[in-house]
Order: sequence, then C-alpha cells, then structure tokens
Amino acid sequence: MNFPIRGAVIHNVQDMSPKELHNMVNDSIERGEEKLLPGLGVLFEVIWENCDQTKKDELIDTLHNNMPREQAQPPLSPS
Repeated sequence: MNFPIRGAVIHNVQDMSPKELHNMVNDSIERGEEKLLPGLGVLFEVIWENCDQTKKDELIDTLHNNMPREQAQPPLSPS
C-alpha cells in the first residue's frame, strides 16, 4: 500500500496559524511517537526547500552539533 504522506501532512497543516504550527511541532516532539516522525520529516522538507544555502548550512551545523549520539540504536534485524 502506497500512502501519499506528503499530501496528507500538507493537507492537515495548510490552514494552521504560525502558533498552531508551533504547537503541533512541539506536541509531536514531546509525545515522541514514532508514527509522528514521517510528518515532521515532511515539514522539515518544506523548510529545507525554502531556505537559502546559508540557512541550510546553519541547519546542518545545528543537526551535526546536537545529534543525541547516546540515543543511537542499530536497526533491528529481521527475524
């Protein structure tokens, strides 16, 4: 089954105010549910596609310098 996640996420957030978007992102992160990660990925994609190179470099530096490496876990191997 191929679910159009980009379109669904954009549909769900397209009419949100900046405050509503802020709250939704915070809530998604605080809840820490794996199923919310694809939606955050779609939002990051929108941000990335609309940033200039300087902002992209800043985002990458932030990611690199703040990666919670102590939380890294190898993927589970199929049984």
